[in-house]
Amino acid sequence: DLDDKRVQVTIFRVANFGTLAAVRLCKLSVRAREENTFGTRPDSGEQKTRISDQRFNQSEYLESQERIHTGKKHHHCFQCGKSFTQFGGLKVHERIHTGEKPHQCSQCGKSFTQIGTLKVHERIHTGEKPHQCSQCGKSFNNLGTLNVHERIHTGEKPHQCSQCGKSFTRLGTLKIHERIRTGERSYKCLHCENTFCSLGILKLHEITHTGEKPHQFSHYGKNFTQSGSLKMHERIHTGEKPFKCFQCGKTFNRSRNLKLHEMIHTGEKPHHCSQCGKSYTLLGSLKMHERIHTGEKPFKCLHCGKTFYRSTNLKLHEMIHTGEKPYRCSQCGKSYTLLGGLKMHERIHTGEKNFKCLHCGKTFYCSRNLKLHEMMHTGEKPHHCSQCGKRFTLLGGLKIHERIHTGEKPHHC
Repeated sequence: DLDDKRVQVTIFRVANFGTLAAVRLCKLSVRAREENTFGTRPDSGEQKTRISDQRFNQSEYLESQERIHTGKKHHHCFQCGKSFTQFGGLKVHERIHTGEKPHQCSQCGKSFTQIGTLKVHERIHTGEKPHQCSQCGKSFNNLGTLNVHERIHTGEKPHQCSQCGKSFTRLGTLKIHERIRTGERSYKCLHCENTFCSLGILKLHEITHTGEKPHQFSHYGKNFTQSGSLKMHERIHTGEKPFKCFQCGKTFNRSRNLKLHEMIHTGEKPHHCSQCGKSYTLLGSLKMHERIHTGEKPFKCLHCGKTFYRSTNLKLHEMIHTGEKPYRCSQCGKSYTLLGGLKMHERIHTGEKNFKCLHCGKTFYCSRNLKLHEMMHTGEKPHHCSQCGKRFTLLGGLKIHERIHTGEKPHHC
C-alpha cells in the first residue's frame, strides 16, 4: 500500500538484471523515497527519461544499502588489507598511507585528510562550541568529545580490557592500557632513545627537549607544557570543581582526585605489599610502606642529618628547627605546626569524636588513635626488632626496646 508512510521493505527494479530485488532499509516512507529519488510521477515522458538515466545510480545505491545492512566490505586497501563498505571510505583511508592531506586550514595552514576534521579544527580558531552537555552546561567543539564527556556523569565505561576486565570511557585509553600490558612502545623520540606507548606521552616528553611551554595563564603569565595543566591551575583561581561523587556529592577539581575518593566508598585497594600483604589505595602509599621493610629513608634533614621515610615527615621535622607553628586555636591560642593538628585539638573544645571502632564502638578524636586502637583487636604489630625479632604495635615501643640491645640510657637523673 503506497499510502503506508512507515514501511521496512522497498522494492527497486534493477534494470541491468531485469529482476526485482528487496532490501530492508531504515523505515523510510515509500512516497518520500519516490519524490526524492525517482521523481514525483513516473508516468510523464520527462520523468521516464530521468528514471532511465538513473538506472545505474539506483543499482549502485541498492548495492550500497545491501552492504550497509549485510556488513559486506568489497573495497580493500592494498597496503594493509583493511576493508570498507564504501569506495569513498577506502579513498579517505588510503591517505593514511600516502600522507595526503588535501584539506588545509586557512588560519594556521594545518592540513587534514578529511573535510569534516578540518571543520572541527576551525572551531579552535573561531571558538565555536556548538555541542553542550545537558548535565553541567559545558560546551565542546565536536559531538564525539561531548559523548565521551557525558560518560563522566553516567559512569559508563564501554571499553573493557579482555585480559584484566578493567573498563575505560575512551577506546584510546583502553588501547594505551593494552600496550602497557603487552609492553608495546611504538612511538620513538627523535631526540633520544626513549620509546612510548602513546603519541600523546611522546609529545609531552619531546617538550623536555624543546623547553616549550605553549599554554599561558592570562592573569600573571605562568606557563604550562600541557593545556590540561593550565585548565587545572585555573580552577585554583576560579574555585571550579566539575567532578562530582555520585555517592556523597563531594566535588573535585580533578578527575583523578574523584577516582581516588570513590575508592573510599568501594573499598578498593589495588596495590598490595609483597612482604606482608597489606593493601593501599595509592601506589605512592604502597611505596612509602615498603620502606618499612627495606629500611630506606631517602629524605635527610640538612640541619641534623636525621633521615625519614616520607618527605612530609621531613618537612614536619624541619619545623622543630625553625620553630614554625602557623596554625593557632581561636579558643585557647595554642599553636600547631600542622592544620590537621589544630583540627584535632579543636575537637577537645567541641567534644567531637568522628572516628568509631567497628569492633567495639569506641570513638576517637583522630584517625591515628583509631588505627592504633584497632591493632588491639587485630593483633597487628608492624614494627619488629632486627636483633631479636620481637614485634611492636607502635614504632615508639620498638625504639624503647632497642635500647636493651644498644645499652643506650638517654635519661639522666
